[in-house]
Amino acid sequence: MSKYDYLIVGAGLFGSVFAYEATKKGKKCLVIDKRNHIGGNVFTEKIAGINVHKYGAHIFHTNDKKIWDYINQFVEFNRFTNSPIANYKNEIYNMPFNMNTFNKLWGVITPEEAKNIIKKQKQEAGIKNPSNLEEQAISLVGTDIYKKLVKGYTEKQWGRSAKNLPSFIIKRLPVRFTYDNNYFNDKYQGIPIGGYTKIFEKLLAECDVYLGTDFFENKSKLEALADKVVYTGMIDQFYNYKFGILEYRSLRFETELLEGIENYQGNAVVNYTDRETPFTRIIEHKHFEFGAQKDTVITKEYPKEWKLGDEPYYPINDSTNNLIYNKYKELAKAEEKVIFGGRLATYKYYDMHQVIASALVTVQKELG
Repeated sequence: MSKYDYLIVGAGLFGSVFAYEATKKGKKCLVIDKRNHIGGNVFTEKIAGINVHKYGAHIFHTNDKKIWDYINQFVEFNRFTNSPIANYKNEIYNMPFNMNTFNKLWGVITPEEAKNIIKKQKQEAGIKNPSNLEEQAISLVGTDIYKKLVKGYTEKQWGRSAKNLPSFIIKRLPVRFTYDNNYFNDKYQGIPIGGYTKIFEKLLAECDVYLGTDFFENKSKLEALADKVVYTGMIDQFYNYKFGILEYRSLRFETELLEGIENYQGNAVVNYTDRETPFTRIIEHKHFEFGAQKDTVITKEYPKEWKLGDEPYYPINDSTNNLIYNKYKELAKAEEKVIFGGRLATYKYYDMHQVIASALVTVQKELG
């Protein structure tokens, strides 16, 4: 008989929620992660008394009361509202695009005036059926906003010309004709007081956890420890890339402690939307929890081309990659002892609340 019911590969959100729920149902779980910490990309680390989001800004938001109540059982959330700003060559604009943005750009006061300018710019661009990201963006927000606030940022983020990017990437672009700087429309949002890592400590409290442990270095030995595997890593790696390598965009983070500076940029997130600035945004972490520390910590986020061995962040869900993924998905469906879940195993970009929801559905299916 195996020592564990489940070997869970990856101590991120999917794996940790699955482990917590399975343990509640009397199952014994071993959780492993190749990094030296729990929490996956949601991990927060204390630096100078500030909870630093090590892998980019994570703002919890959802419209699902059940998910909100679920996550709130582990930690209390504050009332942080995500209101990023855009810096275009030292001009400051509100994000998402709203009446404050239109007023600053064009001097307009009413929604009707703003809509008329966007309509006129769209007509002048002559776009009927947008076939790429550039055309889609211009048809949503006009040429001025596209050039200043979309084009440079998007081309840096994806490392490709906006003309060569699919239109669907920007279809969800929030555009509001109200004076509202709240980025998300969701009813519930906030940041856990004391950082995200506290949540994972509670989720994994009753499990055995091995960190700095690479599943693929000791695959057969680790698999032998449990009846079943819950796998949250890259699906193509699980199958030894037999149908080809799935592509991602990666990120590089530069974090620095600024001693004696109480407030560096006045906002948690500032996007740099011109093409020349090499990073896409600067995060000032203390603002997530309304910190009053005498120092501050900032992180510059640089997008980069991904290659095997780099940290995978954003799946490139174009038709070529999706075809490859579907072949792996068919293999995964046939597995009797392996459960695939989370962003990398399903090759899909998820928000945090979506990962939790899918982990809860998976547990329900598995354990009833």
